[in-house]
Amino acid sequence: MVKLRSRRHGGKQRITYRIIAIHAQSRREGKAIKEVGFHDPRKEQTQLDVSAIASFLERGAQTTETVRDISKRAKVPEQVKIKL
Repeated sequence: MVKLRSRRHGGKQRITYRIIAIHAQSRREGKAIKEVGFHDPRKEQTQLDVSAIASFLERGAQTTETVRDISKRAKVPEQVKIKL
């Protein structure tokens, strides 16, 4: 199964997160299938590849709670008409 989850990136006090598609049993820093966006909580910036997220969700990918919340704030479900 594939999951959409966040991967920590950056150093201390400068953390950003990359939203990736990865096999569910892989560790957080494992090899990703595809990077579909990023989230910077300090600057409140989020950039998501909506078409890639939609294609993974249509094929049965699951999301973590954090990625689900980020997607909802970016209004991804409304753009692709998929229920998260």
